[in-house]
Amino acid sequence: MKTETIIYIILAGAIAIFLAVFQYYNKKKSMSKLNMLFTFLRFLSIFSILLLLINPKFEQIKLSVEKPQLVIAIDNSSSISYLNQNTQVLDLVEKLSSDDNLNNKFNIELYTFGEVFKASDSITFSQSQTNINNAFKQLSQIYRQTTAPTLIISDGNQTYGNDYQFATSVYKQNIFPVIVGDTVTYTDLKIQQLNVNRYTYLKNRFPVETILVYNGNNTINSRFVVTRGNTTVYSESIRLSKENNSKVVNFTLPANSVGVSAYKTTIVPIDNEKNKVNNSKNFAVEVIDQKTKIAIVNDFSHPDLGTLKKSIESNEQRSVNLLRPKEIIDQINDFQLIIINQPNYKFKDLFEVLEKENKNHITIVGAKTDLNFLNNTKREFSSEITNQTESYQAELNNSFSPFIVDDINFESFPPLNSNYGQISFKIPFESLLNKSINGILTNEPLLVTYETNGRREGVLFGENIWQWRAQSYINNKSFNPFDDFIGKLVQYLASNKTKDRLNVDYESFYNGSGSIIIKAEFFDKNYVFDTRETLNISVTDNISKEERTFPFILKNNNFQVDLSSLPPSKYNFTVRATNENIAKSGSFQILEYNVEQQFLNANVTKLQQLATNSEGKSYFIDNTEDLINDLLTDNRFVSIQKSNKNIIPLIDWKYLLIIIALSLGLEWFIRKYNGLI
Repeated sequence: MKTETIIYIILAGAIAIFLAVFQYYNKKKSMSKLNMLFTFLRFLSIFSILLLLINPKFEQIKLSVEKPQLVIAIDNSSSISYLNQNTQVLDLVEKLSSDDNLNNKFNIELYTFGEVFKASDSITFSQSQTNINNAFKQLSQIYRQTTAPTLIISDGNQTYGNDYQFATSVYKQNIFPVIVGDTVTYTDLKIQQLNVNRYTYLKNRFPVETILVYNGNNTINSRFVVTRGNTTVYSESIRLSKENNSKVVNFTLPANSVGVSAYKTTIVPIDNEKNKVNNSKNFAVEVIDQKTKIAIVNDFSHPDLGTLKKSIESNEQRSVNLLRPKEIIDQINDFQLIIINQPNYKFKDLFEVLEKENKNHITIVGAKTDLNFLNNTKREFSSEITNQTESYQAELNNSFSPFIVDDINFESFPPLNSNYGQISFKIPFESLLNKSINGILTNEPLLVTYETNGRREGVLFGENIWQWRAQSYINNKSFNPFDDFIGKLVQYLASNKTKDRLNVDYESFYNGSGSIIIKAEFFDKNYVFDTRETLNISVTDNISKEERTFPFILKNNNFQVDLSSLPPSKYNFTVRATNENIAKSGSFQILEYNVEQQFLNANVTKLQQLATNSEGKSYFIDNTEDLINDLLTDNRFVSIQKSNKNIIPLIDWKYLLIIIALSLGLEWFIRKYNGLI
């Protein structure tokens, strides 16, 4: 407390005594006991009020002990149960979480990981994928500034994601792997990888690449076989040894019928081979009759052109030609969709042909677009001419109804360069993306679609979309989200199908190890997305004839259902609206493949390297007696005593107000009782 404040308190005490004595001073030789009581109560009241006015501040120091965190991350993937280690893992987790000494030293937190990472003590060993690196990435966000030694109980077999042994560059904690699974090396022959395109064209031959790997000491002979149903379509003799332990088999297969063709590749097991599951892999190819041809018409070079071509051709069902305005006139009927990049007067003949042939097209409007020409040519909309440009970011319109759109984090994308000025539409249109500046929505469209005279058109009011594809890769480590967005836009605009009230988005086939998500949209009679409707999907197994029904859930701007629990087979499905007599049917196939069953052993090398990189220590699950003792005796993990210093003003001390109220009240009551009032 400051010296100045102490002086004020002394003065307040003196003033309070003076005023109290002054009011109750008696000229008699001695004051009565009653007056002395009144004097004390009045002193107490005045002194307390003056203290409130002075409002001195006091320091309050609180001591607390902060225990380090002990993070236990458990591999919840199905490979643990496949290796028959689930009981041992559960016993170890129970032993660690219930140990009194560990609980006295640490705050124990349990997490599980597989396809997803979450805080949970529910361990089922049912997840079909393993991403160990993602677990460390998530933990690095939680325990960035605390001491948190981490036990990871896993077989170390990761099925996707970045290499986890380098996760220590992000996760700055000591890691103690508990190695689960067999460490004995067995002789094994397996299909390591199979590469094939999802689509091919009728009457073509499509390439297949298969990588075979052998782990053993002796020279072996086997046979690689590819079957379709009960028919062998390809076979080859294989000879492998310790020195020559891998082989790449390349071959082509014919595409003779439209639809999904499923195949099975098998490397014939050798004698006494322990794991025969990894000797086979299934794959499928969808055979299509023709390719959608798209033309991008431009008058000058621009990076957007190459970006659009790559995005569209990422789906092999589509091909893109880059043409000049005069080159496309004679071949316009060869294309299902025309993309016009920043038109000017050189595009006059093209627009006349598009109008005459009633062709679907997309117009990209940018800084080099001749707006006078465009306003005179396009009857559907007009742009205000200001001769100024502005950079606009995109914001997804969740009410967009023509097709299902996933939010690929448009708000994080760089702004597009667009003409400044109001855009006026003379016909109804659907805005897919709207313009925003610094997060403020302008209510101006950035990307729209509309239908007129039986054709579909789209307009993008901005250039430099190539930056979006680059940003999408930064966000997702993949171009797929952006390419899928462009693909859906192209698919919708290249089609002349009438709009349905119920739309279903699904794939022709799914890999058994991945998620199987089917999406749907339902619109009312005015084609407004209807969130009140209840959708169900009935799925029938073509082989067992078993029928199951699943409800859709509403998520963002569409309905979704997760069918990942279905076993591999061929299925027919029907999506029905509960309140109206509307349904849509289709079929898909789930390929048999469980990536978690491809492993025979724990990945001891990587887990031990992970421990070394993080200055931790690895343990085998059969020998964890020293684990608890090492954690308890490790001086790096000690409790920290912290002192918190708080400055508390007297005015926050509520008891002083109670003292003032009691002293004044008691003085009044006694005076009243003695007839002095």
